[in-house]
Amino acid sequence: MQKPFRNTTGHWSDLLYSGGVIRILEAIQDLIVISLCIGLFSFMVMQLREMVLSLLPPADLQNVTSDILFLLILVELFRLLIIYLQEHRVSIGVAVEVSIVSVLREVIVRGILETPWTQVLATCSFLLALAVLLIVRVWLPPTFEGVDPEEQVSRRHRARHADETAESGLCAAMTTPIATILDRSEL
Repeated sequence: MQKPFRNTTGHWSDLLYSGGVIRILEAIQDLIVISLCIGLFSFMVMQLREMVLSLLPPADLQNVTSDILFLLILVELFRLLIIYLQEHRVSIGVAVEVSIVSVLREVIVRGILETPWTQVLATCSFLLALAVLLIVRVWLPPTFEGVDPEEQVSRRHRARHADETAESGLCAAMTTPIATILDRSEL
């Protein structure tokens, strides 16, 4: 006899939580990221070609510097996509590093002397916030490789509840013999 297709309660979420739909969606998402990697890699090759051509005389140092920094940003984005494909997570550190390099590229290309002081102040505060994020991420618990902070909190809560239950059970077990002894002494 054949087994039923799925053991369900008839609710639409049974299909979603069965795992099949989630695996299909993850596979489609991986295909999208792979196509992004291929497109980014080919764009990096074209950008590298443009950078080599810009080195020919007469060389414009500002454009060469801009091209090199832009290529570094593309490399970091490529690394971010590779980490996502390997671990199925977005690396906070790499994303912050890409942001820092992007901001510094804009400052170098435009020139700090031509930039209004309010924009320089905003850029400095943004870079400071990114630096704090880089430092704080060291203390954040990892949420990959099977480590789920919510599960750890739940486990701690269950252990605390079990300890309280055991203590109250122990107190109830202790009071029963004491009550029995008191009852006997009254005889």
